[in-house]
Amino acid sequence: MNVLHNLLAIGSGGIVGFTLGLVGGGGSIMAVPLLVYVVGVASPHVAIGTSAVAVAVSAAANLVGHARARTVKWSCAVVFALAGIAGAAGGAHLGKLIDGSRLLTLFGALMIVIGLLMLRPRKSGSNPDVRLDRDSLHLLPHLIGIGFLVGALSGFFGIGGGFLIVPGLIAATGMPLINAIGSSLFAVAAFGMTTAVSYSFSGLVDWPLAGLFILGGALGGIAGIQLAHRLSSHKHALTRIFSGIVTAVGVYVVVRGLMH
Repeated sequence: MNVLHNLLAIGSGGIVGFTLGLVGGGGSIMAVPLLVYVVGVASPHVAIGTSAVAVAVSAAANLVGHARARTVKWSCAVVFALAGIAGAAGGAHLGKLIDGSRLLTLFGALMIVIGLLMLRPRKSGSNPDVRLDRDSLHLLPHLIGIGFLVGALSGFFGIGGGFLIVPGLIAATGMPLINAIGSSLFAVAAFGMTTAVSYSFSGLVDWPLAGLFILGGALGGIAGIQLAHRLSSHKHALTRIFSGIVTAVGVYVVVRGLMH
């Protein structure tokens, strides 16, 4: 039984990593339902805390590649992340106060919203030279405000929030999509770590399980990236399929929650 549990954890992590590699985001939203319904984690709070660790590590690993490619707008990313860390800390504290089954139902509703948002074409900004200096201080209120709100959602649900961070960065600064994706990973890692620390202090992180999930995610990510290169011309079709899966799982989570 223990071996099966470990294999399910690695396999579930593999699904998340594979999805991230294949469609470039959204995979972490699947972590909590996989931990609860496939791996069999009894407490939704432990599932959220454990997934937050995996999300943070995965984002940090992907950030290295974007940093090497110089696609990260560090000044904007740091301000956004600092504001979001405050929001994530508050969101995580609030999430722990809510009944686990009710929190899971709300999580399912969020999955439906994100699944539908994935169908919208990603808009790109037109300011590739954006940076924070004396001439661009007017960007600060937008970065801080949007960062705090996205961080709060990330902390509350224990998700990376990349699908909210990317459009948030573009709206706040006008940076191109590729820079928003690279910069978002810094914020995802920061939010995930903040949530993980908060849940860890409350004893709500299963560290061995998190390790297995991260291992599976790394293996799945390699496979997902390789397949993404082969199916690059079908990117929109892949995203639509994954959007349908996320929405369907969200409906399942909500229906299960309402039936209890």
